[in-house]
Amino acid sequence: MTLQFSLGNAAPETVACACVAVGVYEQGVLTSAAAQVDSAIGGLIKRQMDSGDISGKAGSSTLLFAPAGVAAGRVLVVGLGAQKSFDAARYQKVNIEAARAAGKLPIAEMVSFLTEVDVPGRDSAWRVRIAALASDHATYRYEATFKPREKPRQAQLKSITFAAGADAQIGLDQAVAIAEGVRFARELANLPPNICTPAYIGEQAQAFARGQDNVSCKVLDQVEMEQLGFGSLLAVGRGSVNKPRLIVLEYKGGNDGDKPYAFVGKGVTFDSGGISLKPGAGMEEMKFDMGGAAGVLGAFVAAVKMGLKLNLVCVVPSVENMPDGDSYRPSDVLTSLSGLTIEVLNTDAEGRLILCDALTYTAQTFQPQAMVDAATLTGACVVALGKHATGLMSKHDDLAAELLAAGEETLDRAWRLPLWDDYQTQLDSGFADVANIGGKSAGAITAACFLSRFTDGQRWAHLDIAGTAWEDGRKGLATGRPVALLAQWLLDRAG
Repeated sequence: MTLQFSLGNAAPETVACACVAVGVYEQGVLTSAAAQVDSAIGGLIKRQMDSGDISGKAGSSTLLFAPAGVAAGRVLVVGLGAQKSFDAARYQKVNIEAARAAGKLPIAEMVSFLTEVDVPGRDSAWRVRIAALASDHATYRYEATFKPREKPRQAQLKSITFAAGADAQIGLDQAVAIAEGVRFARELANLPPNICTPAYIGEQAQAFARGQDNVSCKVLDQVEMEQLGFGSLLAVGRGSVNKPRLIVLEYKGGNDGDKPYAFVGKGVTFDSGGISLKPGAGMEEMKFDMGGAAGVLGAFVAAVKMGLKLNLVCVVPSVENMPDGDSYRPSDVLTSLSGLTIEVLNTDAEGRLILCDALTYTAQTFQPQAMVDAATLTGACVVALGKHATGLMSKHDDLAAELLAAGEETLDRAWRLPLWDDYQTQLDSGFADVANIGGKSAGAITAACFLSRFTDGQRWAHLDIAGTAWEDGRKGLATGRPVALLAQWLLDRAG
């Protein structure tokens, strides 16, 4: 079920609904909405703060059931933390926790006055957009069920109204579109790999395109790619019965003749490592190795739903990397679509091998004005940046700055790593033009250096989302990143 959002501007004590949410800071400081409610209920919030029952700690929540004096059935008091250090990241957190707390209550609706909280440097439209996206993320449930004996859990919270004026409507409209893209990405990435195969991703892209007037989709199969010369991509998929696909989506929202923007996303639906087999522990998480594909497809969905006035292409190379008698091997030399030859030193460095052909194809076919790829590419990026920041690499300072700014605007943040030519020598090969790995040091950077060899003359950036595409643990879900970042980048380009 999709959470519904709307705007309202009634006084908090007069709203007749199941629950209203108001914010309080630490040290007994009430927001305007909280103060209004507190006055209506005889100072109950203030007394509980004085007694310590309501701490105001960021993300904490306390439920007041049916307090006399307000029209709402419940008041959810949400902690905002220290007022002097309240910022955009904290604002996102408290909205996530408010929606999570509301989702556990036997209610269908909530009116949130957290959008009235002042966030330095941010306007009402931004506050509503972030609140809606945070709420949608917090209440997301994995909809596909493979537990027939377990009763499906129905989300009880169906709608949230945010306190804001009409000037925030643009932020809400953008949030609804971006949230649809995020959900598309999360649903796709969370599916098990026996269902989410390369062919399945192609089918989902085609299904989306059929429902849109200005979107087209084509899916290249193994035979078509062989004829075109996708020697690197096809080698990776040789060991699997689930044959590779190249998914190509086009959105024509701009003027005829305008060069498109381009997304390319790594779509390895399961990565065993191939002949260079991964350790067994944690291998189940490798169904998320198509997180880059899910992310760019989700951003494409968001752009279409926002009706952005630009042209956009989304290219997804999708394979399954499996060991088999026909699998490619360490020491094989592959001829890529670009003509560059590649010495395979490790078959578990397969993402760059499918991306290089997809980048070449995208550049040659569409001549994009800018090209961004997203990939769960390297464990080295997780070591460097953890689970919070996406790794960003580009030789184009202006493009890197645009993407970094988009990440800050959406709180889907990235951090730039160097892409200096100094690192290129680590990819030297005695048997081919380039090796597919560069040794133990600077693994995220040398992976991007490899890709850069296939983007000459292109305005290109690489996003390594290995740390940000999914949550840790056996029950961890896909995050839907970097949909918000990419959607904002396109919003900025569309003016």
